Formats: sequence, structure tokens, C-alpha cells
Amino acid sequence: MRKKLAFLLVALFIINSILMGCGTTQESKSEGDGDAGPIEKAQINIITGSTGGTYYALGGAMANTWNNHLENLQVTSQPSGASVENINRVNAGEVELGMAMNNIADDAWKGRGAFKTKQLNFRAIGVIYPEVYQGVALKESGIKSLEDVKGKRVAVGPVGSGTVVLTEAVFGEAGMTFEDVKAAYDGFGDAASKMKDGHLDAAFNVLSVPAAAIQDIRTSRDIEIIEISEELYQKIKTKYPFFNQYKIPAGTYGNEEDRYTINCQAALYVAQDLPDDIVYDLTKVWCEQTSETAQAHGAAKWLAEELAAGKLEVMLSGITTPLHPGAYKYYQEKGLDVPDEIKPID
Repeated sequence: MRKKLAFLLVALFIINSILMGCGTTQESKSEGDGDAGPIEKAQINIITGSTGGTYYALGGAMANTWNNHLENLQVTSQPSGASVENINRVNAGEVELGMAMNNIADDAWKGRGAFKTKQLNFRAIGVIYPEVYQGVALKESGIKSLEDVKGKRVAVGPVGSGTVVLTEAVFGEAGMTFEDVKAAYDGFGDAASKMKDGHLDAAFNVLSVPAAAIQDIRTSRDIEIIEISEELYQKIKTKYPFFNQYKIPAGTYGNEEDRYTINCQAALYVAQDLPDDIVYDLTKVWCEQTSETAQAHGAAKWLAEELAAGKLEVMLSGITTPLHPGAYKYYQEKGLDVPDEIKPID
């Protein structure tokens, strides 16, 4: 009799556990719709940059915005080695989304620079924010234009970085090489410290505006912004269409007048086989909720202001690789004139 009672109690416990489990599933269903099943979210990742950098922090803010506005997606931000790694991994299908400089994406598409072969399995969504090429010199050095750096001690960017690739290209269009300067391969943090100590005359890097490192130099040294002339800009633009002219406003770094340089774009790239509806949703939220991301990270402020002013065309500024069909659909709906060279391809 005791054995039968024990067996009955065990059976009741198992049945009750099953019913409780069903109740847990029921709670995950949509409120107000008892017949609806649980919402299944697609899990996708965005790879960004090193922790502590702009890409990483901004990517996290972007992921939060998408998650706040898309019920069918869960976007997770991950650190990475930035542009080159991101394009390689998106192209290989290892991750769905990646942030990268548009000039690096152009190199990947054409199989040059850091890419041994053409990378053709990624597509563009659009611009994230402008990455500004900034050269700064000690006023006592006498450097004002790019040509003035000849023979000077100049930080050209870390070995293997996007900055050193860009500096080499800019020097080339000016008829110079690194042999024309006393080149130091420093990141801008180290370069700024050396300039403050008087061990470097000038330094170049790709930074947001205003750059804290440049402002830091000004605490102990008078500086000059190294301007890219209109003539040099036109030469660069002809060969590298992904660059634009950028104005550093008067007063930004103590400069009495506006100074001009160039910028590329940080842009968002996606695996070509990601479904069109998902990419459409990602594009729509990024374009229409940028101000939310800007509240979390200042790097999105420029784009938020441009889009608020109705300038949707900035989303394609400097984009030279084909769009994903999902992104293209959104831009078509908004009446944006998409250049033929970046329309979706098979």
C-alpha cells in the first residue's frame, strides 16, 4: 500500500511539473492574445572595434536602439579589431553586421591594400559618422600645409592601421613619400604626448571632431591645423571617390579661421545573404531613430542632425560598394536617388 501511495505521489509531482512548465511558456506569449505563440527573435551580431574605442561604444548604443524598436530582432554588440577584421568576417559569413571605414570596404571590394583577393560577399547599409583626417603641428615648427612637413619629425600612424594607409595615400597625391619626413609610427595618444614634450613636430590621425588628444596638446603647446588645400583635395577625390572635404570650424582648436581637411566615413556593412526584411528593418530604425543613439553616444550626433534636417542623401555619402537590397528598398520608399554604381547586384 505504501509503495502504491509513493508511486501516486511521484506521478502527481511529474504531472504538476509539466503543467507548471506549460504555464511558463504561456507567460512568454503576447499580452492580450492568449492564442499567440511566443515571439521568436532573430539573433544577430554587430562587430565593432577595440573596447574603449568609438566603434565599440557606439556599436553598443546602436544595438540598444535596434533592440528598443524591433520586436523580431535581438542585436548584440561585440568587440573586434575594427575595419579590416570586420569586413573579412562579414564577408566570410561569420557575423551579420560590421562597422568599417568606407575606404577599407572599397579596398576589400577591389582586392587591394590589406586584402589579397576581392571580397564580394558583403553589402552596404549606409553611413554611421564622418571619420576626419586630422593633421596637427606645433606652431613653432612653421608647418601650416602638408607640403611644409618635409624634413620634419612626423607621426604618420601605427603600422598596419587605417591611418598610416590613408597618410601614405595623401602624401602620394602631394608628390611625397614617408622618405620625405622623419616618420614615427605612433598612435595619436603617444604622438600627442611626444608633441607636448617637443619630440615630434606634427602628427596625423583619423579622429572625431573635436579630438580630445588635440585639445590635450593645446594645454601646453600652441598648435596649427595642417590644412588640405582645395587643389590637393580635388586630386585625392579624383583617385579616391570615397573621401569628402571637411571643414574644421574656427575656434575648434584655437584656430582663428575655418580650416579644411578630408574625411572618410564610418559605415555599416552586412552579410549579403541576410534576409531583405531584416536589413530593411535595420536600415529604417537606424535612419529614423538616430537621435536616440546620439543621446547615448556623441559620435551619432552629426548624422542625427543631418537626418533631422531631411538630408537622407548623407546616408550614401562616400559609399562605393553595392547596397543590400533591403537597404535599397528603404531608400527607394523615401524617394532617394541612389547612384547606379551602388545599386544592388545579384
